[in-house]
Amino acid sequence: MQTLDKPSLFVAAAVLGVAAASASAATVEVRVSSVVAGRGKVNVAVCDKERFLKDCLYSGSVPAQATDVVVTIQNVPKGTWAVLAYQDENQNDKLDRNLIGIPSENYGFSRDARGKFGPPDFSDAAIDVGDESTVAKIKLR
Repeated sequence: MQTLDKPSLFVAAAVLGVAAASASAATVEVRVSSVVAGRGKVNVAVCDKERFLKDCLYSGSVPAQATDVVVTIQNVPKGTWAVLAYQDENQNDKLDRNLIGIPSENYGFSRDARGKFGPPDFSDAAIDVGDESTVAKIKLR
């Protein structure tokens, strides 16, 4: 029986780890509508419940070139996630707000979730991500 040396074991473990991670991760295709063409970029984040509206684990952006854009987020693990998007017109990488805290840039959430006096709850925007590619539609408001 042949035994592997430590470097070979490390490489084998790394290959198996990458294969396992990619097998349990999927792509989330975020289709954002009502984008104002030519004004900055559209930022998208895919968040778990713990990081919802904070520092989300998965994100991406595309230039605001048309009324509808698609942002593809890869390697999202299976589970329940919420997706948010906003049009960053001045490209400062944050959702700008007015003096009383109301967003001054267009934004939206998966499942068209809306809050009454603030952002929606995670459960209102939650989508399930499985092994296959998942589509999340968001209309900016």
